[in-house]
Amino acid sequence: MTVSVPSRHHTIADDLRRQIATGRIQPGERLRSEADLADRYKVSTVTLRRALSVLQVEGLVEKIHGKGNFVRLPLRKIMYVGGWGTLDPWTAADAALRVTVRTTTVQAHGQLATLLNVPAGSPLAEFSCLSLEGASPHGLARIYIPRDLASAGVLDESAYREAVTRFAVLGPAPAAVRETVCARPPTPDEASTLRIGPTVPVLAITRTATDPAGRVVEAALLAFPGDRIDAVFTTHHVIDERQTQG
Repeated sequence: MTVSVPSRHHTIADDLRRQIATGRIQPGERLRSEADLADRYKVSTVTLRRALSVLQVEGLVEKIHGKGNFVRLPLRKIMYVGGWGTLDPWTAADAALRVTVRTTTVQAHGQLATLLNVPAGSPLAEFSCLSLEGASPHGLARIYIPRDLASAGVLDESAYREAVTRFAVLGPAPAAVRETVCARPPTPDEASTLRIGPTVPVLAITRTATDPAGRVVEAALLAFPGDRIDAVFTTHHVIDERQTQG
């Protein structure tokens, strides 16, 4: 019979995981430096970093550039309400949560040109929104609007500030909202922005909003770490009156 022996980095990860679970290392606490931990476990820094990578992928440890490795604080989940295309207003308005917003102008190419049904190279207003609890990211939204709509005053700050907090449609109420939802690995940019490992699944939502004439007035690309989001979709069945009258 062959007995498998755990690799050294998994043994180290198991020991650190046990210390976190038993409270010897507290949430929010900074771990000892990688050099100190490597010396303690009598391994190379390469092996030590592989052990820390296991815990980072599990969401137990977060590496903050220039500061070190920290035990993650327990994160509350936020709720995405499908059909309305928005974060639940109760959780989104929590005082512990905040949203940073960056705005710029980009050109429509590839997926964006297709989603918005505009010619390649068309100018778009981009709103890059990051939801955070303390320093920990909860979700990322990139919202795109044809520049001719944005320049028409649709998006003055007083109008969209409350909506952007909920990752909602920024312009006037649309006639229809279409959402495509999938679970997938993060892109390198998403992994960096959300500070998650490359194998941690994200809930990705592609949303388009159309006006009564059928024009796409907004497209949004949203990504949430899978352990920090719940999504709810409600279906309303329409009864055919012809059947009830038969």
